[in-house]
Amino acid sequence: MKRWVCQPCGWVYDPEVGDPDGGIEPGVAFEDIPDDWVCPVCGASKDDFEPEEA
Repeated sequence: MKRWVCQPCGWVYDPEVGDPDGGIEPGVAFEDIPDDWVCPVCGASKDDFEPEEA
């Protein structure tokens, strides 16, 4: 699965890890995260994330 990078702070959402503190279990694709989820580091919205370049 593709990893996504928060553009404001650089935090990486890795679907293999998820965001347990934010209620996102491991294995959840970024596309399947609720739209109201925010970056756990800086609070940026999902719209502020870009796919990680290979």
